[in-house]
Amino acid sequence: MEGSGRLQQRVNGRCWRGAGACCYATIVIVLVWTAGTRFLPFVHAQVPVISADRFAGLEWTFVRIRYQSQSANEVRFQRSWNAPWAIDAPAAEQNLSRRLKTVTAIQVKDPIVITLNDERLWEYPWIYIVEPGNLHLQEEEVPRLREFLLRGGTLTFDDFHGPLEWEHFVKEIGRVLPGREIVDLEPDHPIFSCFYTVERYPQIPGLGAFFSGRTWEKGGFVPRLRAILDDDGRAMVLINWNTDMGDGWEWSNAEEYPGFIQYTRQAYRMIINEIIYALTH
Repeated sequence: MEGSGRLQQRVNGRCWRGAGACCYATIVIVLVWTAGTRFLPFVHAQVPVISADRFAGLEWTFVRIRYQSQSANEVRFQRSWNAPWAIDAPAAEQNLSRRLKTVTAIQVKDPIVITLNDERLWEYPWIYIVEPGNLHLQEEEVPRLREFLLRGGTLTFDDFHGPLEWEHFVKEIGRVLPGREIVDLEPDHPIFSCFYTVERYPQIPGLGAFFSGRTWEKGGFVPRLRAILDDDGRAMVLINWNTDMGDGWEWSNAEEYPGFIQYTRQAYRMIINEIIYALTH
């Protein structure tokens, strides 16, 4: 995989991360790479212009992590696709993958599901864990996840809410990265402007909350994008708290919920920025 910048990749057992900021401007043309051809114009309102060289050769796969849940023994989680790690799957990653392929020149592969003990972990620079309020890392998973992050990988957490789930999350991630501070990423951080210009971090309601006429749940009133930084200041853990990005992608094609469209747009824009940040920093 070659590109103008250094892509995160595993070489001789080590993950390397890219560097550099994204260039953007708001117009109605975005350039899309098609194999064996030059760049073809694609009309899309208010999409940033991306340099042809910036994404040439970049690859990305939605890698969902299957984890052990503290609720695993509950009857409602007996079927694997009802387990917390699988919430919103497979529609969420399928829809997001199609959208990323459409609006960028990144080569997007089919989504996969792996565990942290899977040797394929080292082949991918970005992984995703949903509902970490239920996460229970196995002892052997803790050092592997730590190594993945410190080698240059990025982990995105999504869809957990309120003080109780936050407390549990802090305990689990503290096992992986003890002593590392969790910080808020404010709108002046590069992640908010590396592709789309996002002026305010969005609160995406889960569909249940949406039907109840609210955007929050479980006492999580204020959405935050938080992070844990490596020694160079790179956000190696991205924490989408008090928001449900996955529902935004999962239900983006549901015509029966027209009022939800405003949230799907926000969810796509924010997560695409997060992905591009992960691939270029």
